[in-house]
Amino acid sequence: MPYFCPPPQPVTFLLVHDTSTTEPQAAGPRARVIPGKSRTWARAFADIRLGLSDRELWSHLGWQDIKQRYRRSVLGPLWITLSMGITAIGLGLLYSQLFGAEIGTFLPYITVGFIVWAFILGCLTEGADTFISNEGLIKHLPAPLTVYALRTTWRLTIMFGHNLIVYFAVLAIFFSDLLGEYKIVETARVFQPGLDWSILLAIPAFLLLLINGVWVSLLLGVVSTRFRDVPQVISALSSLLFFMTPIVWSTDILSARFTDLADAGWRVYIYELNPLYHFIQIIRAPMIGNAQSGHHWLVVGGITIGGWALTLLIMRNYRARVSYWV
Repeated sequence: MPYFCPPPQPVTFLLVHDTSTTEPQAAGPRARVIPGKSRTWARAFADIRLGLSDRELWSHLGWQDIKQRYRRSVLGPLWITLSMGITAIGLGLLYSQLFGAEIGTFLPYITVGFIVWAFILGCLTEGADTFISNEGLIKHLPAPLTVYALRTTWRLTIMFGHNLIVYFAVLAIFFSDLLGEYKIVETARVFQPGLDWSILLAIPAFLLLLINGVWVSLLLGVVSTRFRDVPQVISALSSLLFFMTPIVWSTDILSARFTDLADAGWRVYIYELNPLYHFIQIIRAPMIGNAQSGHHWLVVGGITIGGWALTLLIMRNYRARVSYWV
């Protein structure tokens, strides 16, 4: 009698997803794993908090970036100071003659403008590459994303400190020209008060600029990992932003052409609607003894609040995807 084998019955497999841990365990003493669901405000705030607490990591990485950039160089990081000094002095001499300004007052104006602009431009260009350039670390070291943004801003802060050497050198040479009332250009109708104790306002102004640099690096860093054209767009617009911002030219030059500021019309909005102008002015004004204006601080404060709100929203929704996008 032939042996009868019944047909196999279909087998149903039940896949169970374990949600007890949503991220791998920490790999190493530097790793920081944030528990919980991926899209929550708590995780976004925890990323920033843990990133700030890991100061030893991002400060060390920032120093290493500077050392690696000028490795085997004779002058080392002093090339930062030298390049800034050559650029500021060269353009200061040129534009002071073009605009009919005294070199003793116009050169400090351009010098501080260049120093602050270098920091802002670094936040835009290097901030957009924050996570792209740290691809290897992001994939092998589960640290908070804020660490890499702080690495970028700390590196730019070191460069800012080197560039301040040029400012102090220029200030020592033209200190007497900035003490009393003066005009930035001869055609200006407004006298600047000159240097006084308000120069200390440059310290909180830079801290405010630094806070904005962190959210810019986070925001542009996340967006650039998803859309790789963003760094190219920023690089293409950097030259236009430079010439549209009062760095090598003063707003007094524009206002001097009109008997009344209201007659300037739309021309005033060339710089008033430029947020970079307000960031530069809150630092440059006290450093060279220019008149302070409260609306610059209000604009910068509003941008700071709005920028961080948008950044936290992006961090809440897309923080977990950065490691896949890079």
